[in-house]
Amino acid sequence: MRFDPTELEIFKNLFHSVAEEMGAALRRSAFSPNIKERRDYSCAVFDSAGRAVAMGDHMPVHLGSMPASVAAAIETLALGPGDIAMLNDPFAGGTHLPDITMVLPVFVHSRVRGWRQPLFHVANRAHHSDIGGAQPASMGLSEEIYQEGVRIPPVRFVRRGKIDRDLLAMILANVRTPQEREGDLTAQIAACRLGERRLAEMAEKYGIRKIRFYLEALQQYSARLMSEALARIPDGVYQAEDFLDDDGYSEEPLRLRVAIEIRSRHAKVDFSGSAPACRGSMNAVLAITRSAVFYVFRCLLGEEVPACAGLMDPIEVVAPEGSIVNARPPVAVAAGNVETSQRIVDVLLRALAQALPGVIPAASAGTMNNLSFGGVDPRSGQPFAYYETIAGGMGARPSKEGLSGVHTHMTNSL
Repeated sequence: MRFDPTELEIFKNLFHSVAEEMGAALRRSAFSPNIKERRDYSCAVFDSAGRAVAMGDHMPVHLGSMPASVAAAIETLALGPGDIAMLNDPFAGGTHLPDITMVLPVFVHSRVRGWRQPLFHVANRAHHSDIGGAQPASMGLSEEIYQEGVRIPPVRFVRRGKIDRDLLAMILANVRTPQEREGDLTAQIAACRLGERRLAEMAEKYGIRKIRFYLEALQQYSARLMSEALARIPDGVYQAEDFLDDDGYSEEPLRLRVAIEIRSRHAKVDFSGSAPACRGSMNAVLAITRSAVFYVFRCLLGEEVPACAGLMDPIEVVAPEGSIVNARPPVAVAAGNVETSQRIVDVLLRALAQALPGVIPAASAGTMNNLSFGGVDPRSGQPFAYYETIAGGMGARPSKEGLSGVHTHMTNSL
């Protein structure tokens, strides 16, 4: 069975529209300004095996790393109809503890066999402005992950359609803003359920056989598009390095080094030579590093390319375990998501600029400019936490100037 190009485009946009509608529902129903106004969330659609099929136009640092969290949920839990997994563990595909991910399997009825089977998974990730820990907003100076907040492995947050109230109570007892957290968590559930309904409607309209076919066709198509893009890059090895100023404890710069080898429509991205994991929280887990690679190479393609797992098929990522780009527990990781991810993008673009000088832009601000504070409201006696990111400058393009006061690269918030 050969795919029809028109139908392929239709299904690509159908899946993308589900991710976008999930994001709109999450934004409208969230309690916190961090999600409702700053839009620090992401939604995506995955196939039965957990491969990304479509991503909303949300946060690149979330989207490229979310597949690892979906994989962890599928491998750890036997999710059934009505179940929703929750996790934030950076060492199970997460980014940092404030980012909570929810994963819902979408079961549909097969008319032919008369049994229900998972055809999709939907997932969303949202940044909660406090998840406990030593400092308000869970983004303070820290030396180990235990100081950064509540660490949640893959667990069932919703069982057969009902929230696990014991688990919810445990989480809310360990955060400074429990009412806001509960509102945002239930908004994430609502977004998952909306995605489930839309995909079930799609299966009913088009049938399981056709949907399965185009799920696979989109993966193959995206892999081929990436191979074509790599073919336009001259074969060779392109190297670059950059430095983070420090980790908050030492004035020692932290090296980020990459060598990108392009050979026969494939790329090997090797971070060997990068600094070892540091004392502070500038450490990035592997999911973040892969997310930055996914983002940079996706930027080499047109905007209409499907954001599928297949895009990474021709790309190999090497990140030495225990380094600042593949940190292992129990190191602190809060700033690895918001700072190191941006600088990984910078060093990747610096390397690719040698091969594509007329395409790659200049470096941008290289930070997400986090501002967080909190304490106890003297009027109510209740704790509070505040978190936001401040926009910086975007580097000049080959044919245009840069921009001031915008979020760039791995952040896409307001």
